[in-house]
Amino acid sequence: MKPIYLDYNATTPLDPVVVEAMRPYLEEYFGNPSSTHWYGVQTKLAVERARRQVAELLNCGADEIIFTSGGSESNNYAIKGVAFANRDKGNHIITSSIEHPAVSEVCQYLEHHGFRVTYVAVDEFGVVDLEALKNAISPQTILVTVMQANNEVGTIQPIAEIAGIAKEHGVLMHTDAAQSVGKIPSDVKELGVDLLSVAGHKLYAPKGVGALYVRHGVKLEKLIHGADHERDLRAGTENVLEIVGLGKACEIAGQGMEKSMAHMRKLRDRLHDGLRKRFPAVKLNGHPEQRLPNTLSLSFPNIEANLLLDELDSVAASAGAACHSDSIDVSPTLVAMAVPNEYAMGTIRFSTGRFTTEEDIERTIDFVSQAVERLQPTETGTARASGDFSDIKLTHFTQGLGCACKLRPQALERVLADLPVPDDAQVLVGLDTADDAAVYKLRDDMAVVQTVDFFTPIVDDPYHFGAIAAANALSDVYAMGGKPVFALNIVGFPSNRLPMEILREILRGAQDKAREAGVSIVGGHTVDDPEPKFGLAVTGLIHPEKILTNATAKAGDVLILTKPLGLGIITTAIKRGMVDERTVEEAITIMSTLNRKAADTLSEFKVNACTDVTGFGLLGHLKEMVKASGVDAEVHAEKVPVIDHAKDLITADVVPGGTLNNLDFVSDCVEWPQEISRTMKIMLCDAQTSGGLLISVPSNAGTRLEQALRANGIACATIVGRITSAGDGRIVVRQD
Repeated sequence: MKPIYLDYNATTPLDPVVVEAMRPYLEEYFGNPSSTHWYGVQTKLAVERARRQVAELLNCGADEIIFTSGGSESNNYAIKGVAFANRDKGNHIITSSIEHPAVSEVCQYLEHHGFRVTYVAVDEFGVVDLEALKNAISPQTILVTVMQANNEVGTIQPIAEIAGIAKEHGVLMHTDAAQSVGKIPSDVKELGVDLLSVAGHKLYAPKGVGALYVRHGVKLEKLIHGADHERDLRAGTENVLEIVGLGKACEIAGQGMEKSMAHMRKLRDRLHDGLRKRFPAVKLNGHPEQRLPNTLSLSFPNIEANLLLDELDSVAASAGAACHSDSIDVSPTLVAMAVPNEYAMGTIRFSTGRFTTEEDIERTIDFVSQAVERLQPTETGTARASGDFSDIKLTHFTQGLGCACKLRPQALERVLADLPVPDDAQVLVGLDTADDAAVYKLRDDMAVVQTVDFFTPIVDDPYHFGAIAAANALSDVYAMGGKPVFALNIVGFPSNRLPMEILREILRGAQDKAREAGVSIVGGHTVDDPEPKFGLAVTGLIHPEKILTNATAKAGDVLILTKPLGLGIITTAIKRGMVDERTVEEAITIMSTLNRKAADTLSEFKVNACTDVTGFGLLGHLKEMVKASGVDAEVHAEKVPVIDHAKDLITADVVPGGTLNNLDFVSDCVEWPQEISRTMKIMLCDAQTSGGLLISVPSNAGTRLEQALRANGIACATIVGRITSAGDGRIVVRQD
């Protein structure tokens, strides 16, 4: 079954009546409204009918409506249009501290172009401080822009009063009504505003269409130049199909406003009452009365919102905060309302709609209650029941995705910088390099290699997750030229969220992979953890004179990579359900493949340095290598092997946060060519899980090693760059 949809503030489904109104303009009427022949006249009439329908809902003249591509464009045009058309009168704009980014980022942009912006505070309910707003107005103020209703908590602002204050001072008033039009009355005459923004997809019209109300006499700078469409304010042939849909949606909204408001409010309050009875500590965010009839923002104390949503596969809602390994990103709205962190981090927004049913609400109360109880177990513990787990997707039980759950590189570096380097002559590799394993000398011909690695699921199948985690941990020993001999399990497992059979499958996958490596897993340690995590502590042996580190690369070496990049992108897409089974299988195969064959091949060559490419990405690990070795390097971007589908996913903005952190991590040492694409930059920094080895080998052996690796079944082994000279750790990316 499809999840219950309670995210109407994010977007609404198309009303079937709207679809039928649009259909003729998809199938039959295709003319350009600017054409004077019959075909153009039909679409021109449709556009003007829609304009009247929008105007009727807002109670304004049809000639005061400008069609746009959506709420964001309407906001941009209103604010920039007023700012640039009235800069001779002043340069001051007033807004609130809880605006949508389509307003706040426009204001921030204008601050870089000679304008001054005042961000007025709100109270605990999210209501703008009218006295502060009044006091902020100066002779240089040209615009006040405050949303009619907040998209997160639903608080409705006293727009008429704010507009009255603005009018007293001769200041224009704009309101972003994207969340309110169609849900509550938005009569521009009663509100007293000069400009008002509409977003079609918030009121059952298509995405990609909106409108801007511009009161007669308001002067705007033209935003899109070209022909004289839309009163010579917005050039571009009209989007007839979607304009028709917006017009019909506005007509429907106006006819059924009271009924729709009552329906949404009833179901919203039923959901609130049901959850409050089961969890009295739950906190309501937003004004208890002056609030959109469909919006319910609730904070569950001491629960992470993203974990709660992961538990709610059966309900579509939105989080008010995102928790990371070293920070909590709380929405600006909750911050402005001073919601305490222990509540803010557990904030979920439910928003009902025209098509929400009572059954949806009753089921949601049950689903949410079960999820919260799993995340807030009783004193005796609430274990997840055993049974069929074939439909459980492990990536839905975590936020970090593999190595991305690690601390951010910059934060970790600051911590490690304060730790003393061990003063023990037997420590051959320790904190003084960035290697992932430590080496301790036992005798002249033997040293022990020790590493530990664990992370959150990057694939949905528990068996494959265990196998990948094991391959990843073993790789640290292979990268140093060692031979792993035994390992210990490291387990973090949410027994209240997942059945124990899942853990058994994870361990089975790890054991099978360890067996393939000739290693025994002889025990381990487990903790109960909100997220599933798994890895190994691996012990290996190595001859002290054959240790490979990432700190001994030499000028003239070539760099060889043994696995393709793109695994972080692919695993993020797996979590979002955006890849086909073939791509999933390809990623699992790559990540599950041991680096054992590559390590065995290296033993036949003189290798100067080696590291495995994991969470910090190719350039992040290369940065560690060149910094530790005191050399500079270059990478030939077009020679780096990548997973084909990963590039398409980057274009679709499917990029893990860890990868973007890596891009920032290398910014101080990487020189990018002007022509390199953002896609390739991201690919070279993509956080890998159980990635390949990055090998620095003398140039006279580079081609032979590349060929030997391929002969041993490592088909992707490729020379991707070289160590150019002694230096301070600079990396130049070449675009061949």
